[in-house]
Amino acid sequence: MSIGNSPEDERPFENEHVEADSEEARPSIGHALQQARIAAGLTVDDVSSATRVRMNIVHAIEADDFSPCGGDVYARGHIRTLAKAVHLDPEPLLAQYGDEHGGRPAPTPAAPLFEAERIRPERRGPNWTAAMVAAIVAVIGFVGFTMFQGDDGSSSGANVAEGSTPGDSASPTTKTKKPGDPEPEPSDSAIAAAPQDKVTVRVAAADGRSWIAAKDHNGRMIFDGVLKQGDTKTFQDSSKVHLVLGDAGAIDLFVNGKKIEENFQPGSVERLTYTKGDPEAG
Repeated sequence: MSIGNSPEDERPFENEHVEADSEEARPSIGHALQQARIAAGLTVDDVSSATRVRMNIVHAIEADDFSPCGGDVYARGHIRTLAKAVHLDPEPLLAQYGDEHGGRPAPTPAAPLFEAERIRPERRGPNWTAAMVAAIVAVIGFVGFTMFQGDDGSSSGANVAEGSTPGDSASPTTKTKKPGDPEPEPSDSAIAAAPQDKVTVRVAAADGRSWIAAKDHNGRMIFDGVLKQGDTKTFQDSSKVHLVLGDAGAIDLFVNGKKIEENFQPGSVERLTYTKGDPEAG
């Protein structure tokens, strides 16, 4: 007679199968971020430039290695930032990170800080320096006001002596641009005024919002952000401007004073480079 497990005891539980299937069905955080980046047509360099997250950390997170982040708080922040950059909802990824790494970290209690302030109350005397400064400022203000009143009276008297009346002078009227008005296209004078020794690129979010990144000829980032509908940005460099348009279909481009007639599709990501000679034909 031998003592051991029966065949029934050696069979795996059904719950283990269900948990294994659910784990396999859900992709890892890094894999989800990587697939979303590829679907958006962005490289690791593009995402790093757009989010200010170093490339080695982006590579590590896409490999599900969160140790270079420096802790759970920073890891959550990087996950949220990268998810937004690749147009992915960060909340499911943050919930998944909490399930896999012990939940949300507890906030630091603020009570000890207030206790420390109650331990040693400090008695303060009157601040004579501040009172003197306030008095000096009051005197200077009174003198200035008196002088202004005298100047205003003399000016009014001079106007009456010359036969003019207040309100006769015509003030120029300016036309105020309403929020819904379309952005005007460059005129011929604006085209002629574009510097010939530089490349000038104007980006206008005409049909919606779009993420924009612009670099100069040295690869230095000039602008990295989102243009709302109706916003414009102008970039200038001595020889070359590199652009990445997150939603090229929403953008109107003007290079060296001339509109670029391209049929960009809505939602498409475009990488463009313009020089002083562009466009060759208007």
